[in-house]
Amino acid sequence: MNKSYIQLLFLTLLVVCSSCNDEWKEEQFEHYISFKAPLESEGVANIYVRYKDGQKTTFMQPLEVSGSTTNDKNLSVKVGVDADTLGVLNYERFQTRTDFYYKQLSTDYFAIPSAVDIKSGENTGLMAIDFTLKGIDMTEKWVLPLTILDDPGAKYKVNPRKHYKKALLRINPFNNYSGTYSGTALKVVMEGHENETPIVKSQIKSYVVDENTIFFYAGNIDEERKDRKNYQVFATFNDKGGVSFHSTNPNMKFVVKKDASYTVSEQMDAVRPYLLHRYITINNVDYEFTDYTLVSTTAIKFKVSGSLILERQLNTQIPDEDQAIEW
Repeated sequence: MNKSYIQLLFLTLLVVCSSCNDEWKEEQFEHYISFKAPLESEGVANIYVRYKDGQKTTFMQPLEVSGSTTNDKNLSVKVGVDADTLGVLNYERFQTRTDFYYKQLSTDYFAIPSAVDIKSGENTGLMAIDFTLKGIDMTEKWVLPLTILDDPGAKYKVNPRKHYKKALLRINPFNNYSGTYSGTALKVVMEGHENETPIVKSQIKSYVVDENTIFFYAGNIDEERKDRKNYQVFATFNDKGGVSFHSTNPNMKFVVKKDASYTVSEQMDAVRPYLLHRYITINNVDYEFTDYTLVSTTAIKFKVSGSLILERQLNTQIPDEDQAIEW
């Protein structure tokens, strides 16, 4: 190898190394603004909001600045409600089953700021959404559709990908007793067929009515039924350990056969010592109802008996209740 070739190779390596030495300091991507609201299997982002009668509850929705370097500008990001995306989602997922459609949350139940500030030196800003959910009808599937608005005079760039530019927040109010109960110990039988194998649902979802009341659908009825509103069973919990069941639909011919009660027990996780397991057990569930719409020509009477168990897992290291509960 001659001397001139060695010198040329050395100079080439010197140029390459000097050109890439500070590459990591430069921005590798765009500083786009995005919502942090990942979609789940239902096509929306579930959020959980503590129900309070006549009081507001604030949910903090994050916005993020993407990129490989820290945001170096004070940004005021404009946000708004986006009904169009919700309409497209409903049709694409449910077609003509309009009873399955997500409904846009009424402005009576929420308030949002017109802009969210993200400070220089920070890559995250929090959008405070105030919810006042008294009287909300949870037989409907409520969604708050949000979007980041383009602003030609602003210093920010909106993420061009729709799943980052928009947030479809499905609203799930909760109280101390709401959630998905295990229904494996609850039997549903048709009158006259008590000795046959009962109907058992592995999960029974409950919904908030007020701070001490939930509802679920009678028997084996769930969100799949078009006429589900006709079959709500309300359960009110008192501070003495009692649970009272009732229905507001006389056509159900709802009858309670026993006085129900509930217990609350807690246990720390054996593997994760910061995790608290809280169990709510509803005992002596025993009622009858008539399904008068399943078969147009015949009313069918059902008997329901057994117990329900709700497990709620709480991370005791997290102070915010909605974030501490592992939904």
